[in-house]
Amino acid sequence: GQLPTWLQGILLRNGPGMHTIGDSKYNHWFDGLALLHSFTFKNGEVYYRSKYLRSDTYNCNIEANRIVVSEFGTMAYPDPCKNIFAKAFSYLSHTIPEFTDNCLINIMKAGDDFYATGETNFIRKINPQTLDTLEKVDYNKYVAVNLATSHPHYDSAGNILNMGTSIVDKGKTKYLLFKIPSSVPEQEKKKSCFKHLEVVCSIPSRSLLHPSYYHSFGITENYIIFVEQPFRLDILKMATAYMRGVTWASCLAFDKDDKTWFHFIDRRTKKEVSTKFYTDAMVFFHHINAYEEDGHIIFDIVAYTDNSLYDMFYLKNLNKDFEKNAKLTSIPTCRRFVVPLQYDKDAVVDSNLVKLPSTATAVKEKDGNIYCQPEILCEGIELPRINYDYNGKKYKYVFATQVQWCPVPTKIAKLNTQTKEMLQWGQDDCWPSEPVFVPRPDAKEEDDGVVLTCVVKTDPKDPPFLLVLDAKTFTELGRAIVNVEMHMDLHGMFIPQQDMKTETE
Repeated sequence: GQLPTWLQGILLRNGPGMHTIGDSKYNHWFDGLALLHSFTFKNGEVYYRSKYLRSDTYNCNIEANRIVVSEFGTMAYPDPCKNIFAKAFSYLSHTIPEFTDNCLINIMKAGDDFYATGETNFIRKINPQTLDTLEKVDYNKYVAVNLATSHPHYDSAGNILNMGTSIVDKGKTKYLLFKIPSSVPEQEKKKSCFKHLEVVCSIPSRSLLHPSYYHSFGITENYIIFVEQPFRLDILKMATAYMRGVTWASCLAFDKDDKTWFHFIDRRTKKEVSTKFYTDAMVFFHHINAYEEDGHIIFDIVAYTDNSLYDMFYLKNLNKDFEKNAKLTSIPTCRRFVVPLQYDKDAVVDSNLVKLPSTATAVKEKDGNIYCQPEILCEGIELPRINYDYNGKKYKYVFATQVQWCPVPTKIAKLNTQTKEMLQWGQDDCWPSEPVFVPRPDAKEEDDGVVLTCVVKTDPKDPPFLLVLDAKTFTELGRAIVNVEMHMDLHGMFIPQQDMKTETE
Protein backbone atom coordinates (compact mmCIF):
# COMPACT_ATOMS: atom_id res chain seq x y z
CA GLY A 1 0.00 0.00 0.00
CA GLN A 2 0.88 3.68 0.23
CA LEU A 3 1.62 5.61 3.39
CA PRO A 4 0.57 9.26 3.63
CA THR A 5 3.58 11.51 2.92
CA TRP A 6 2.88 13.51 6.10
CA LEU A 7 3.32 10.44 8.33
CA GLN A 8 6.84 11.09 9.66
CA GLY A 9 7.95 10.00 13.10
CA ILE A 10 8.23 6.99 15.40
CA LEU A 11 5.59 4.64 16.77
CA LEU A 12 7.15 3.48 20.04
CA ARG A 13 5.64 0.47 21.85
CA ASN A 14 6.28 -1.34 25.11
CA GLY A 15 5.28 -4.70 26.57
CA PRO A 16 6.45 -7.93 28.19
CA GLY A 17 8.98 -9.75 26.01
CA MET A 18 11.01 -12.37 27.88
CA HIS A 19 9.31 -14.86 30.20
CA THR A 20 12.03 -17.48 30.71
CA ILE A 21 15.48 -16.82 32.19
CA GLY A 22 17.72 -19.88 32.57
CA ASP A 23 15.57 -22.57 34.16
CA SER A 24 13.18 -20.09 35.78
CA LYS A 25 9.88 -18.87 34.35
CA TYR A 26 7.61 -15.98 35.24
CA ASN A 27 4.11 -16.95 36.38
CA HIS A 28 2.30 -14.13 34.63
CA TRP A 29 2.41 -12.55 31.18
CA PHE A 30 2.49 -9.03 32.74
CA ASP A 31 5.73 -9.96 34.57
CA GLY A 32 7.92 -10.55 31.50
CA LEU A 33 11.02 -8.43 30.94
CA ALA A 34 10.20 -5.25 29.00
CA LEU A 35 10.79 -5.30 25.26
CA LEU A 36 10.62 -1.99 23.41
CA HIS A 37 9.93 -1.88 19.72
CA SER A 38 9.57 0.92 17.24
CA PHE A 39 8.39 1.65 13.73
CA THR A 40 10.08 4.67 12.18
CA PHE A 41 8.21 6.34 9.31
CA LYS A 42 10.51 8.18 6.93
CA ASN A 43 9.58 9.32 3.44
CA GLY A 44 7.02 6.56 2.85
CA GLU A 45 9.21 3.80 4.26
CA VAL A 46 9.05 1.97 7.58
CA TYR A 47 12.03 0.85 9.67
CA TYR A 48 11.60 -1.65 12.52
CA ARG A 49 13.76 -2.12 15.58
CA SER A 50 13.37 -3.83 18.96
CA LYS A 51 15.50 -4.00 22.08
CA TYR A 52 15.10 -5.23 25.63
CA LEU A 53 14.91 -2.50 28.24
CA ARG A 54 18.27 -2.82 30.04
CA SER A 55 16.76 -2.22 33.48
CA ASP A 56 18.57 -3.12 36.70
CA THR A 57 16.05 -5.95 36.92
CA TYR A 58 17.03 -7.22 33.46
CA ASN A 59 20.75 -6.98 34.23
CA CYS A 60 20.46 -8.77 37.61
CA ASN A 61 18.33 -11.57 36.16
CA ILE A 62 20.53 -12.12 33.11
CA GLU A 63 23.70 -12.09 35.21
CA ALA A 64 22.25 -14.67 37.64
CA ASN A 65 20.71 -16.60 34.72
CA ARG A 66 17.47 -16.89 36.69
CA ILE A 67 14.71 -14.62 38.05
CA VAL A 68 16.11 -12.85 41.11
CA VAL A 69 13.90 -9.72 41.13
CA SER A 70 10.25 -10.15 42.12
CA GLU A 71 7.47 -9.00 39.81
CA PHE A 72 3.79 -8.56 40.62
CA GLY A 73 2.80 -12.14 39.82
CA THR A 74 6.16 -13.85 40.49
CA MET A 75 8.01 -13.75 43.82
CA ALA A 76 11.76 -14.38 43.51
CA TYR A 77 13.91 -15.79 46.30
CA PRO A 78 17.62 -15.43 47.00
CA ASP A 79 20.06 -18.28 46.55
CA PRO A 80 19.32 -20.85 49.30
CA CYS A 81 23.07 -21.63 49.54
CA LYS A 82 23.69 -18.25 51.17
CA ASN A 83 24.03 -18.28 54.94
CA ILE A 84 21.10 -17.90 57.30
CA PHE A 85 21.91 -14.28 58.22
CA ALA A 86 21.79 -13.13 54.61
CA LYS A 87 18.49 -14.95 54.25
CA ALA A 88 16.95 -13.37 57.36
CA PHE A 89 18.11 -9.97 56.22
CA SER A 90 16.54 -10.36 52.80
CA TYR A 91 13.22 -11.28 54.46
CA LEU A 92 13.31 -8.07 56.46
CA SER A 93 14.29 -5.89 53.52
CA HIS A 94 11.27 -7.15 51.57
CA THR A 95 8.76 -5.85 54.11
CA ILE A 96 8.40 -2.57 52.28
CA PRO A 97 9.31 -4.10 48.97
CA GLU A 98 12.05 -2.69 46.77
CA PHE A 99 10.02 -2.71 43.59
CA THR A 100 11.21 -3.67 40.15
CA ASP A 101 12.30 -1.18 37.46
CA ASN A 102 11.09 -3.52 34.70
CA CYS A 103 9.03 -0.71 33.14
CA LEU A 104 6.98 -2.70 30.66
CA ILE A 105 3.64 -0.93 30.29
CA ASN A 106 3.83 2.40 28.51
CA ILE A 107 5.94 5.30 27.21
CA MET A 108 5.80 8.78 28.76
CA LYS A 109 7.09 12.10 27.42
CA ALA A 110 8.61 14.51 29.95
CA GLY A 111 9.99 17.72 28.47
CA ASP A 112 12.14 16.58 25.52
CA ASP A 113 12.74 13.16 27.03
CA PHE A 114 10.98 9.81 26.83
CA TYR A 115 10.57 7.21 29.57
CA ALA A 116 9.48 3.59 29.77
CA THR A 117 6.96 3.29 32.61
CA GLY A 118 5.46 0.53 34.75
CA GLU A 119 3.34 0.89 37.89
CA THR A 120 6.10 1.08 40.50
CA ASN A 121 7.99 4.22 41.63
CA PHE A 122 10.68 3.67 38.96
CA ILE A 123 10.72 4.87 35.35
CA ARG A 124 13.58 4.48 32.83
CA LYS A 125 14.69 7.12 30.38
CA ILE A 126 15.16 5.76 26.87
CA ASN A 127 16.43 7.02 23.54
CA PRO A 128 13.42 6.76 21.19
CA GLN A 129 15.65 6.47 18.11
CA THR A 130 18.08 3.77 19.27
CA LEU A 131 15.90 2.27 22.05
CA ASP A 132 18.92 2.44 24.35
CA THR A 133 18.18 2.44 28.08
CA LEU A 134 19.42 5.53 29.93
CA GLU A 135 19.11 6.65 33.55
CA LYS A 136 16.67 5.40 36.14
CA VAL A 137 14.34 7.89 37.85
CA ASP A 138 12.81 7.16 41.25
CA TYR A 139 9.58 9.14 41.78
CA ASN A 140 10.04 8.52 45.50
CA LYS A 141 12.93 11.00 45.58
CA TYR A 142 10.52 13.78 44.58
CA VAL A 143 7.15 12.63 45.94
CA ALA A 144 6.21 10.01 48.55
CA VAL A 145 4.66 7.38 46.26
CA ASN A 146 5.28 3.63 46.10
CA LEU A 147 3.11 3.06 43.03
CA ALA A 148 2.25 5.36 40.11
CA THR A 149 0.09 4.96 37.01
CA SER A 150 1.40 4.33 33.52
CA HIS A 151 -1.31 6.54 32.02
CA PRO A 152 -0.37 10.15 32.80
CA HIS A 153 -2.15 13.11 31.23
CA TYR A 154 -0.53 16.05 29.43
CA ASP A 155 -1.93 19.56 29.58
CA SER A 156 -1.78 22.07 26.72
CA ALA A 157 1.62 23.31 27.92
CA GLY A 158 3.04 19.78 27.90
CA ASN A 159 3.14 19.43 31.70
CA ILE A 160 2.50 15.92 33.00
CA LEU A 161 -0.24 15.15 35.52
CA ASN A 162 -0.03 11.75 37.17
CA MET A 163 -1.27 9.88 40.24
CA GLY A 164 0.43 7.60 42.70
CA THR A 165 -0.37 5.79 45.94
CA SER A 166 1.53 6.61 49.12
CA ILE A 167 1.53 3.66 51.51
CA VAL A 168 4.57 4.59 53.59
CA ASP A 169 3.35 7.54 55.58
CA LYS A 170 2.62 6.28 59.15
CA GLY A 171 -0.58 4.50 58.23
CA LYS A 172 -1.95 7.55 56.37
CA THR A 173 -2.53 5.80 53.06
CA LYS A 174 -3.44 8.30 50.37
CA TYR A 175 -3.57 8.92 46.65
CA LEU A 176 -1.39 11.78 45.42
CA LEU A 177 -1.95 13.78 42.28
CA PHE A 178 1.27 15.38 41.09
CA LYS A 179 2.48 17.61 38.28
CA ILE A 180 5.81 17.43 36.43
CA PRO A 181 6.61 20.61 34.46
CA SER A 182 7.49 20.26 30.78
CA SER A 183 10.49 22.56 31.09
CA VAL A 184 12.76 23.96 33.79
CA PRO A 185 13.78 27.61 34.28
CA GLU A 186 16.61 28.71 31.95
CA GLN A 187 19.17 29.09 34.79
CA GLU A 188 18.58 25.48 35.89
CA LYS A 189 19.03 23.83 32.48
CA LYS A 190 21.19 21.06 33.99
CA LYS A 191 18.45 20.00 36.41
CA SER A 192 15.71 17.55 35.54
CA CYS A 193 12.05 18.54 35.41
CA PHE A 194 11.39 16.03 38.23
CA LYS A 195 13.17 18.39 40.67
CA HIS A 196 10.29 20.80 40.07
CA LEU A 197 7.60 18.17 40.64
CA GLU A 198 4.72 19.47 42.77
CA VAL A 199 1.91 17.69 44.58
CA VAL A 200 -1.41 19.09 43.33
CA CYS A 201 -3.54 17.43 46.01
CA SER A 202 -3.95 14.30 48.07
CA ILE A 203 -7.04 12.12 48.56
CA PRO A 204 -7.12 9.95 51.69
CA SER A 205 -7.83 6.28 51.00
CA ARG A 206 -11.24 5.17 52.32
CA SER A 207 -9.39 2.30 53.98
CA LEU A 208 -5.93 2.87 55.46
CA LEU A 209 -4.74 -0.69 54.89
CA HIS A 210 -6.62 -1.41 51.67
CA PRO A 211 -5.96 1.24 49.01
CA SER A 212 -7.75 0.92 45.68
CA TYR A 213 -5.85 -0.40 42.66
CA TYR A 214 -6.06 1.94 39.66
CA HIS A 215 -4.44 1.98 36.25
CA SER A 216 -5.57 5.39 34.95
CA PHE A 217 -7.57 8.48 35.87
CA GLY A 218 -9.66 11.08 34.05
CA ILE A 219 -9.30 14.77 33.35
CA THR A 220 -11.55 17.58 32.08
CA GLU A 221 -10.84 21.28 31.61
CA ASN A 222 -11.53 22.04 35.29
CA TYR A 223 -11.50 18.69 37.12
CA ILE A 224 -9.46 15.59 37.81
CA ILE A 225 -11.53 12.39 38.07
CA PHE A 226 -10.34 9.61 40.34
CA VAL A 227 -12.41 6.43 40.66
CA GLU A 228 -11.81 4.50 43.89
CA GLN A 229 -12.88 0.94 43.07
CA PRO A 230 -13.38 -1.98 45.50
CA PHE A 231 -10.46 -3.81 43.84
CA ARG A 232 -7.88 -3.30 46.56
CA LEU A 233 -4.35 -4.02 47.69
CA ASP A 234 -3.98 -5.46 51.18
CA ILE A 235 -0.92 -3.68 52.60
CA LEU A 236 -0.38 -6.07 55.51
CA LYS A 237 -0.55 -9.05 53.18
CA MET A 238 1.87 -7.31 50.80
CA ALA A 239 4.33 -6.65 53.61
CA THR A 240 4.38 -10.34 54.55
CA ALA A 241 4.00 -11.84 51.05
CA TYR A 242 7.71 -12.59 50.75
CA MET A 243 7.85 -14.47 54.06
CA ARG A 244 4.65 -16.36 53.26
CA GLY A 245 5.98 -17.39 49.86
CA VAL A 246 3.10 -15.84 47.89
CA THR A 247 2.99 -13.20 45.16
CA TRP A 248 1.93 -9.56 45.51
CA ALA A 249 -0.84 -10.27 43.01
CA SER A 250 -2.43 -12.57 45.61
CA CYS A 251 -2.74 -9.51 47.88
CA LEU A 252 -5.31 -7.94 45.51
CA ALA A 253 -8.97 -8.60 46.28
CA PHE A 254 -12.26 -7.49 44.74
CA ASP A 255 -15.32 -6.95 46.96
CA LYS A 256 -18.36 -7.34 44.73
CA ASP A 257 -20.71 -6.13 47.48
CA ASP A 258 -18.95 -2.83 48.01
CA LYS A 259 -19.34 0.53 46.28
CA THR A 260 -17.18 2.37 43.75
CA TRP A 261 -16.60 6.01 44.77
CA PHE A 262 -16.01 8.94 42.42
CA HIS A 263 -13.69 11.77 43.44
CA PHE A 264 -13.69 15.08 41.55
CA ILE A 265 -10.84 17.51 42.27
CA ASP A 266 -11.17 21.12 41.16
CA ARG A 267 -7.97 21.88 39.23
CA ARG A 268 -8.01 25.54 40.28
CA THR A 269 -8.74 25.28 44.00
CA LYS A 270 -7.08 21.81 44.32
CA LYS A 271 -9.98 20.83 46.57
CA GLU A 272 -12.28 17.85 46.20
CA VAL A 273 -15.97 18.35 45.41
CA SER A 274 -17.73 17.69 48.73
CA THR A 275 -20.77 15.80 47.39
CA LYS A 276 -20.28 12.02 47.52
CA PHE A 277 -20.98 10.25 44.23
CA TYR A 278 -20.83 6.47 43.87
CA THR A 279 -21.83 3.49 41.72
CA ASP A 280 -21.93 -0.31 42.07
CA ALA A 281 -18.82 -2.46 42.50
CA MET A 282 -16.79 -2.75 39.29
CA VAL A 283 -13.23 -3.32 38.11
CA PHE A 284 -11.71 -1.17 35.43
CA PHE A 285 -8.31 -0.26 34.03
CA HIS A 286 -8.85 2.34 31.33
CA HIS A 287 -10.45 5.75 31.27
CA ILE A 288 -11.35 6.75 27.71
CA ASN A 289 -12.13 10.46 27.97
CA ALA A 290 -14.12 12.98 30.02
CA TYR A 291 -15.58 16.43 29.51
CA GLU A 292 -17.94 18.98 31.05
CA GLU A 293 -21.34 20.01 29.76
CA ASP A 294 -23.98 22.24 31.38
CA GLY A 295 -22.86 21.66 34.96
CA HIS A 296 -22.29 17.92 34.43
CA ILE A 297 -19.11 15.86 34.18
CA ILE A 298 -19.36 13.13 31.55
CA PHE A 299 -16.73 10.41 31.75
CA ASP A 300 -16.32 7.20 29.75
CA ILE A 301 -14.50 4.09 30.98
CA VAL A 302 -14.12 0.41 30.04
CA ALA A 303 -15.30 -1.65 33.02
CA TYR A 304 -15.89 -5.24 34.16
CA THR A 305 -18.20 -6.75 36.78
CA ASP A 306 -15.35 -8.81 38.29
CA ASN A 307 -11.55 -9.15 38.30
CA SER A 308 -11.21 -12.28 36.14
CA LEU A 309 -9.17 -10.49 33.46
CA TYR A 310 -5.90 -10.55 35.39
CA ASP A 311 -6.14 -14.30 36.05
CA MET A 312 -6.50 -15.03 32.33
CA PHE A 313 -2.92 -13.98 31.71
CA TYR A 314 -1.19 -16.44 34.04
CA LEU A 315 1.20 -18.23 31.70
CA LYS A 316 -0.18 -21.63 32.68
CA ASN A 317 -3.42 -20.51 30.97
CA LEU A 318 -1.69 -19.19 27.84
CA ASN A 319 -1.38 -22.50 26.01
CA LYS A 320 -2.38 -23.57 22.53
CA ASP A 321 -6.02 -23.94 23.62
CA PHE A 322 -5.99 -20.43 25.04
CA GLU A 323 -8.72 -19.01 22.82
CA LYS A 324 -11.01 -21.94 23.61
CA ASN A 325 -10.28 -22.05 27.34
CA ALA A 326 -9.91 -18.41 28.24
CA LYS A 327 -13.46 -17.25 28.58
CA LEU A 328 -13.89 -13.97 30.43
CA THR A 329 -16.55 -14.26 33.10
CA SER A 330 -17.25 -10.58 32.57
CA ILE A 331 -17.22 -8.89 29.18
CA PRO A 332 -15.79 -5.35 29.12
CA THR A 333 -18.43 -2.66 28.68
CA CYS A 334 -17.90 0.91 27.64
CA ARG A 335 -19.78 2.88 30.31
CA ARG A 336 -20.66 6.56 30.27
CA PHE A 337 -21.30 8.19 33.64
CA VAL A 338 -23.06 11.55 33.72
CA VAL A 339 -22.48 13.32 37.03
CA PRO A 340 -24.39 16.51 37.87
CA LEU A 341 -21.93 18.72 39.79
CA GLN A 342 -24.38 21.62 39.82
CA TYR A 343 -27.81 20.40 40.81
CA ASP A 344 -30.80 21.70 42.74
CA LYS A 345 -29.90 21.12 46.40
CA ASP A 346 -33.62 21.00 47.21
CA ALA A 347 -34.30 18.21 44.70
CA VAL A 348 -36.50 15.48 46.15
CA VAL A 349 -34.98 12.23 47.35
CA ASP A 350 -34.93 9.47 44.69
CA SER A 351 -35.09 11.98 41.84
CA ASN A 352 -32.73 11.70 38.87
CA LEU A 353 -30.51 14.80 38.77
CA VAL A 354 -29.17 14.28 35.22
CA LYS A 355 -30.49 17.04 32.97
CA LEU A 356 -28.71 15.99 29.77
CA PRO A 357 -30.19 13.60 27.19
CA SER A 358 -28.74 10.28 28.36
CA THR A 359 -29.91 7.01 29.86
CA ALA A 360 -27.28 7.52 32.58
CA THR A 361 -28.81 8.46 35.94
CA ALA A 362 -27.67 10.15 39.15
CA VAL A 363 -30.17 9.65 41.97
CA LYS A 364 -30.18 11.65 45.17
CA GLU A 365 -30.38 9.53 48.32
CA LYS A 366 -31.64 10.33 51.83
CA ASP A 367 -28.13 10.79 53.23
CA GLY A 368 -27.22 13.28 50.48
CA ASN A 369 -25.05 10.79 48.54
CA ILE A 370 -25.73 10.48 44.83
CA TYR A 371 -25.99 7.03 43.24
CA CYS A 372 -24.91 6.94 39.59
CA GLN A 373 -25.79 4.40 36.92
CA PRO A 374 -24.08 4.53 33.51
CA GLU A 375 -25.30 4.55 29.95
CA ILE A 376 -23.77 1.58 28.07
CA LEU A 377 -22.13 2.86 24.87
CA CYS A 378 -21.01 -0.57 23.64
CA GLU A 379 -19.63 -3.94 24.73
CA GLY A 380 -16.43 -5.83 24.07
CA ILE A 381 -13.79 -3.13 23.54
CA GLU A 382 -10.50 -2.59 25.40
CA LEU A 383 -7.27 -0.58 25.12
CA PRO A 384 -9.19 2.57 24.12
CA ARG A 385 -7.47 5.55 22.48
CA ILE A 386 -8.75 8.90 21.27
CA ASN A 387 -7.51 11.85 19.26
CA TYR A 388 -5.59 13.36 22.22
CA ASP A 389 -6.27 16.90 20.96
CA TYR A 390 -9.81 16.21 22.24
CA ASN A 391 -8.67 14.99 25.66
CA GLY A 392 -10.86 16.55 28.37
CA LYS A 393 -13.19 17.98 25.71
CA LYS A 394 -16.44 16.89 24.12
CA TYR A 395 -15.53 14.22 21.58
CA LYS A 396 -16.99 11.63 19.28
CA TYR A 397 -14.58 8.80 18.49
CA VAL A 398 -12.92 5.97 20.39
CA PHE A 399 -10.39 3.70 18.69
CA ALA A 400 -10.00 0.38 20.50
CA THR A 401 -9.26 -3.30 20.22
CA GLN A 402 -12.25 -5.56 20.08
CA VAL A 403 -12.51 -8.51 22.43
CA GLN A 404 -15.44 -10.79 22.91
CA TRP A 405 -15.31 -13.41 25.63
CA CYS A 406 -11.60 -13.97 25.08
CA PRO A 407 -9.13 -11.39 26.44
CA VAL A 408 -6.97 -11.40 23.29
CA PRO A 409 -8.13 -8.82 20.70
CA THR A 410 -9.22 -10.08 17.30
CA LYS A 411 -10.27 -6.80 15.67
CA ILE A 412 -9.77 -3.05 15.75
CA ALA A 413 -12.87 -0.93 16.26
CA LYS A 414 -13.88 2.70 15.91
CA LEU A 415 -16.86 3.70 18.04
CA ASN A 416 -18.92 6.82 17.48
CA THR A 417 -19.97 7.65 21.07
CA GLN A 418 -22.82 9.85 19.87
CA THR A 419 -24.54 7.44 17.44
CA LYS A 420 -23.05 4.19 18.90
CA GLU A 421 -22.17 3.10 15.35
CA MET A 422 -19.04 1.00 15.00
CA LEU A 423 -16.52 0.42 12.22
CA GLN A 424 -14.23 -2.61 12.40
CA TRP A 425 -11.11 -4.00 10.85
CA GLY A 426 -10.28 -7.68 11.31
CA GLN A 427 -8.79 -10.61 9.45
CA ASP A 428 -8.54 -14.32 10.24
CA ASP A 429 -5.71 -15.35 12.56
CA CYS A 430 -4.81 -11.75 13.45
CA TRP A 431 -4.25 -10.36 16.93
CA PRO A 432 -3.97 -6.56 16.70
CA SER A 433 -2.51 -4.35 19.44
CA GLU A 434 -3.81 -1.10 20.92
CA PRO A 435 -4.61 1.27 18.02
CA VAL A 436 -2.83 4.63 18.04
CA PHE A 437 -4.47 7.58 16.29
CA VAL A 438 -2.16 10.03 14.51
CA PRO A 439 -3.85 13.24 13.34
CA ARG A 440 -3.08 14.67 9.92
CA PRO A 441 -1.23 18.00 10.30
CA ASP A 442 -3.74 20.89 10.07
CA ALA A 443 -6.66 18.44 10.44
CA LYS A 444 -10.01 20.15 10.98
CA GLU A 445 -12.01 17.04 11.91
CA GLU A 446 -11.57 14.75 14.89
CA ASP A 447 -11.03 11.59 12.85
CA ASP A 448 -8.86 13.09 10.10
CA GLY A 449 -5.70 11.01 10.31
CA VAL A 450 -4.50 7.42 10.47
CA VAL A 451 -4.73 4.56 12.95
CA LEU A 452 -1.61 2.47 13.56
CA THR A 453 -1.63 -1.02 15.07
CA CYS A 454 0.91 -3.86 15.29
CA VAL A 455 -0.66 -7.16 14.23
CA VAL A 456 0.65 -10.53 15.43
CA LYS A 457 -0.44 -13.64 13.54
CA THR A 458 -1.74 -16.64 15.48
CA ASP A 459 0.38 -18.95 13.30
CA PRO A 460 4.04 -18.33 14.23
CA LYS A 461 5.04 -19.10 10.62
CA ASP A 462 3.12 -16.07 9.35
CA PRO A 463 5.06 -12.81 9.73
CA PRO A 464 3.59 -10.00 11.82
CA PHE A 465 2.94 -6.55 10.35
CA LEU A 466 2.23 -2.94 11.11
CA LEU A 467 -1.18 -1.89 9.80
CA VAL A 468 -2.05 1.66 8.71
CA LEU A 469 -5.77 2.45 8.45
CA ASP A 470 -7.53 5.59 7.27
CA ALA A 471 -9.11 6.72 10.56
CA LYS A 472 -12.23 8.10 8.85
CA THR A 473 -13.24 5.10 6.75
CA PHE A 474 -11.22 2.32 8.43
CA THR A 475 -9.94 1.19 5.03
CA GLU A 476 -6.42 -0.19 4.85
CA LEU A 477 -3.86 2.25 3.45
CA GLY A 478 -0.88 -0.05 3.78
CA ARG A 479 0.97 -2.58 5.88
CA ALA A 480 4.65 -3.12 6.66
CA ILE A 481 5.49 -6.80 7.06
CA VAL A 482 8.24 -7.50 9.58
CA ASN A 483 10.22 -10.71 9.32
CA VAL A 484 10.92 -11.11 13.02
CA GLU A 485 9.13 -12.64 15.98
CA MET A 486 7.06 -9.73 17.22
CA HIS A 487 5.67 -9.81 20.74
CA MET A 488 2.17 -8.76 21.74
CA ASP A 489 2.64 -5.43 23.47
CA LEU A 490 0.60 -3.23 25.81
CA HIS A 491 0.80 0.52 25.21
CA GLY A 492 2.81 3.13 23.38
CA MET A 493 2.82 6.48 21.64
CA PHE A 494 3.50 8.12 18.31
CA ILE A 495 6.29 10.70 18.35
CA PRO A 496 6.05 13.14 15.41
CA GLN A 497 9.35 13.93 13.71
CA GLN A 498 9.32 17.52 15.01
CA ASP A 499 9.13 16.34 18.66
CA MET A 500 12.38 14.42 18.33
CA LYS A 501 15.69 15.85 19.38
CA THR A 502 18.08 15.47 16.43
CA GLU A 503 20.75 12.78 16.68
CA THR A 504 23.50 15.36 17.19
CA GLU A 505 21.82 16.72 20.30
